[in-house]
Amino acid sequence: MNAGESVRSVDQAQALASTVNLVRRQFPAAKANLTPWRDDAQTRQWTEPESLDLSFHFPGWSPRLQCRSLLMQLRFHPETAGEQRQLLGVLMRGMTYDGERWRMATVGDWQPEGPHLPGPEQVEQLQSICRDLFELFSRSDVSDLAA
Repeated sequence: MNAGESVRSVDQAQALASTVNLVRRQFPAAKANLTPWRDDAQTRQWTEPESLDLSFHFPGWSPRLQCRSLLMQLRFHPETAGEQRQLLGVLMRGMTYDGERWRMATVGDWQPEGPHLPGPEQVEQLQSICRDLFELFSRSDVSDLAA
């Protein structure tokens, strides 16, 4: 689900802004896009209410990241009665106009996979963003962001 379409409260807006700031702290030139998906019938059939999707676009090619854009999906535990939303994982994809160049998920060893991998320093930056996201969403005041 597009992150920009899921905000329903001030706390959610703050959490989303904090998410953008976490990425911008590591990659200052990145421009955030809170609605990376088209709003059409075909795209809506794939909507996942337990996820938030946003992207970041770089001014031109990023040789260290081996991409032009970073697509980020935050996956939340499906809400159950009386419980708060919990961040389960993060999936990041390095994208170009030709498609996916690499992907990194917060499962296993948190290492990127794909034919064109980012440099070691950038991998550490991406992993740092993921660690910070888990810390951010462990706070109770932002845990309902994807609700």
